[in-house]
Amino acid sequence: MRLLPQLIENNRKWVSNVNNADPEFFDRLSRGQSPELLWIGCADSRVPANQILGLLPGDVFVHRNIANVVVHSDFNCQSVIEYAVSVLKVKHIIVCGHYSCGGVKAASENHHVGLIDNWLRHIRDVRQKHETVLDAIEDEGEKFDRLCELNVVEQAYNVCHSTVVQEAWQRNQELAVHGWIYSIGDGLLKDLNVTISKPTEIAAAYRVAIDQQIA
Repeated sequence: MRLLPQLIENNRKWVSNVNNADPEFFDRLSRGQSPELLWIGCADSRVPANQILGLLPGDVFVHRNIANVVVHSDFNCQSVIEYAVSVLKVKHIIVCGHYSCGGVKAASENHHVGLIDNWLRHIRDVRQKHETVLDAIEDEGEKFDRLCELNVVEQAYNVCHSTVVQEAWQRNQELAVHGWIYSIGDGLLKDLNVTISKPTEIAAAYRVAIDQQIA
């Protein structure tokens, strides 16, 4: 029960430090937000978007779920994308997964977990789709890493085919979709060569990302 009061105290110290460094910070923040980035990432506590990118509150619009999955039936995620693209006019959507992802690992092991099995089905579909590529990798650690990467590529592909993004491109709105992955072991981001700014780029970017090997 001592944890929550400590968190309140931590907040007070954080506010004090921010005000000392920039007395106008919270006043500016209260006037509204105009981030250029939408981050779709994993809910893992070790993967906080702002800290990884070295950005401040107000700089990144964020959606996180188990294993950074984007599916057309998830109205939560689709609503976030719509607000980010249509209202905030973000210029970049970054789908960022991470190595050692618990959701991807659970999906790859075929164990019954519970309610989350329904969510992990999406990742199992990714694994099945790329079964030939994955089976060719002998090292289990590399295979797991590659599935984490392929999951990012597939989710970025799903973002590109969402109604909101397709309509934004039809009206020539400046918008690019990117696929990245984060290494918890060293804190570094890796670009998976998924950068798509118009519908005609989808197929080529997808092919390059799928064909590349882990570096």
